[in-house]
Amino acid sequence: MADEEIDDVDRAILYALQEDARNMSSGDIAERTDTSDSTVRKRINHLESSEVIKGYSADVDYQQAGYPLRMLLYCTASIPERGDLIPKILDIDGVVSVQELVTGEENLLVTAVGESDSDITPVAQALLDMGLTVADEVLVRSHETTPFGKFDSENGS
Repeated sequence: MADEEIDDVDRAILYALQEDARNMSSGDIAERTDTSDSTVRKRINHLESSEVIKGYSADVDYQQAGYPLRMLLYCTASIPERGDLIPKILDIDGVVSVQELVTGEENLLVTAVGESDSDITPVAQALLDMGLTVADEVLVRSHETTPFGKFDSENGS
């Protein structure tokens, strides 16, 4: 789905789902968008089938869940291999996300969580065993997200 195919109703739906997908009904979104409940459901199905919406997940506070360490590992992989490595990296116990970076020498950002250093060290070792270079490690204190403002039609974005 190209950006030009996403209209104001789609953007409002995406914003509402980013705010609180679990508690936001299609009826609630219909009220916001001045459309019908069935229109919202059809739009959501289309956004899902075109993979604009890739899925739904819980926003976990790992620290509250007993895993106080969140480590960012900046890695370097060969450019032809980096995309193929992402599923393998996600299979490493403790890894919760991988981002492919397109500028700079470090081209993969791996996020791992753990209870202690002994949980994070095997992640770094597994990355090294895959042939990656771990260029930098950063310990994260907190991580917050917000819905993308360009989807919020109420604020004129």
